[in-house]
Amino acid sequence: MSNTDTQAPSHEVLLTDVAAAKVKSLLEQEGRDDLRLRVAVQPGGCSGLIYQLYFDDRVLDGDAIRDFDGVEVIVDRMSVPYLSGSTIDFADTIERQGFTIDNPNAANTCACGDSFH
Repeated sequence: MSNTDTQAPSHEVLLTDVAAAKVKSLLEQEGRDDLRLRVAVQPGGCSGLIYQLYFDDRVLDGDAIRDFDGVEVIVDRMSVPYLSGSTIDFADTIERQGFTIDNPNAANTCACGDSFH
């Protein structure tokens, strides 16, 4: 755990063990140990809001942070209510490869699964 955990609030986004392992693997490939996984929502997409999932070395004012076995997941203040209760997983199948977000707050989603309302 880093010293940011004592200063920043937590959030209710879950990262599965499979997703955490994939994040660790990607960070090892990059040779970086200073990055965190940031998840956010932004206006856009065919359903109104689109997910943003990327590595970030910054912790901004109001960010909520939660540690999953050494992988820190950051959610910005505005995205916390939209993502509360969501689960981030990683799929590696013939049908789908990549990170997935299961969001119980999404009333409608588009066919691609990348945006919601």
